[in-house]
Amino acid sequence: MRVERGWQARRPSLFRGVYLPRSADGAAFAMTTYGIPLIVVATTGSATLTGVAFALEWLPRLVAFTVAGSLVDRHGVARVFRSACIGRALAVLMAALLLAVPDSEVPSAVTVMTLAPLTGFLTECSYIAAETAGGEASRTAGLGAHRVQSVLLAIDQTAMLAGPLVSGLLLEHGGPALMLSTLAACSLLAATLLPRQPTAPNRSVQSKTGVRAGWDTLRALPALAWLVGGLLVSNTAIALLQAAMPVIVVTELGRSSTDAGLIWSAAALASLLAIACARRAIDRWGLWSVGATAAAVAAGATLAIAQADTYREYALLIAALMAGEGGLTVVLRTLRSHLIPPGVFGSTLSLTILLLLVPFPVAGLLVATIPHDEIGHAITAAALLQALGLFAAFARLRTLRPTPA
Repeated sequence: MRVERGWQARRPSLFRGVYLPRSADGAAFAMTTYGIPLIVVATTGSATLTGVAFALEWLPRLVAFTVAGSLVDRHGVARVFRSACIGRALAVLMAALLLAVPDSEVPSAVTVMTLAPLTGFLTECSYIAAETAGGEASRTAGLGAHRVQSVLLAIDQTAMLAGPLVSGLLLEHGGPALMLSTLAACSLLAATLLPRQPTAPNRSVQSKTGVRAGWDTLRALPALAWLVGGLLVSNTAIALLQAAMPVIVVTELGRSSTDAGLIWSAAALASLLAIACARRAIDRWGLWSVGATAAAVAAGATLAIAQADTYREYALLIAALMAGEGGLTVVLRTLRSHLIPPGVFGSTLSLTILLLLVPFPVAGLLVATIPHDEIGHAITAAALLQALGLFAAFARLRTLRPTPA
């Protein structure tokens, strides 16, 4: 494939060609995800508008998954990545200018509410392109694909750890203009750091792309389908825990909202450590063994969380759960890079990410509708489904043996 060969030939190193642009885009991703809602609440002072902005930011992201993969497959990583990053930079700079002008004809609320869906869509397009570049690098690495994926995942997790803190500090000490300018700088830096690639259309791409191509590819790859199915069930339990944790920590345990946030910060740190360990463990024991162990840790932690009744127990068990999820994500990304054909990688990648994100809005609706005293029972049911789903997935993967152990 001409475009892929050009990518490999022009990429000076993994650090320069993949990790650096991914880091800059990851910073922009995290600042967009956490910073835009902060700007909304700082600008409007409305909790309702902040919640609406969060929804407006995420709905276009889900839509983006249905088109971004096709764009990447047809036009290449470089063109889509740069276009999305530059578009995001222009959007936030325009918003910063409008917010900085006191007598602007455009109300501040309109500016920030328009910014949310636009940046959400562009951010997911750049993410799909960056993930596709990571998949190409993993295929080039061969049996070392899990090492590449562990580094990429560590970059993402680090950005998510720093994103809320950096966005809050910039907003507090410099206002929306400084935060949006920093976001624009990260976006432009990501576009600049990505090495140039041939921009001719990829003629080896199948004529059928998008969600349909992703479904067909997933159906043709039973190992990937079983793993995605297991993680879909697992994500349902994790999403329910994330949605219910503020209620559990603040209402039932009598702690502050800051304490609820600290649980997930500690969990993110545990996930980073697990990712680093997974890289070495896969070298020694193989992909299936590490994945099965991580699945057992995640399922066991969720089952224990359903019985926890103190803040310390919740914090430790959530950290264990996310450590297991970190190992599972390394396995998923490695398997994905091994199995998905390059011509439909973007489309299939988009579909798998979309499937794994579906439980999160569903979990929010569940927590909003079920009585608070029934949340524990719902978590227990989700934990049992998670354990069964992961057990079935890895039992099947053991017989399929999709990659060399």
